[in-house]
Amino acid sequence: MSTKPPSTGVRTFRFNCEQYHRLGALGFFDGKRVELIRGEIVEMSPINWPHQLGKIKLTRALEAAFTGIGWINEQGPLAIGDSEPQPDVAVIAGQPEDYADHPRTALLVAEISDTTLSEDTTTKAELYATAGIADYWVLDVVGRELHVFRDPRPLPAGLGATAYHAHHVFGPTDRVSPLAAPGATILVADLLP
Repeated sequence: MSTKPPSTGVRTFRFNCEQYHRLGALGFFDGKRVELIRGEIVEMSPINWPHQLGKIKLTRALEAAFTGIGWINEQGPLAIGDSEPQPDVAVIAGQPEDYADHPRTALLVAEISDTTLSEDTTTKAELYATAGIADYWVLDVVGRELHVFRDPRPLPAGLGATAYHAHHVFGPTDRVSPLAAPGATILVADLLP
């Protein structure tokens, strides 16, 4: 005789991008900011003023750096496998008209972090590294630093993940150049709210 194990009470449902879009079309996310991360629908934090101001300043700096190279996609989805993150700022190659659907990659992705630093430097970093995004920035508005992740590489066999090999932290007086726009230099203080 076999017995059924007791229920843990926790049930996780995973969604693909098509299901996620269908739920959105049916109004399940009305009034909410959500994104799809590895098949899970995640509610995003409200945007406070330091976050918004950091995004505005970063967007301006990246627009100047990437003139003629790419366009800025603010809080727009990136279609990455079973995920559709909505990074605060993404620099996409070419022009918006070049795309028939959500972009699948970016020249640079940036998150503004006021309450999500741990998530942005772990889960999001692994997601963007796995997608092969060469330049990932996290603007830490609380710590007044810019984290720059580069050189995505697969982790040892069996782990099934990718991580950035380089992680540099820049303070307000430091300057940084995007990989895809090496002639541009950006003062970190100019990005901070």
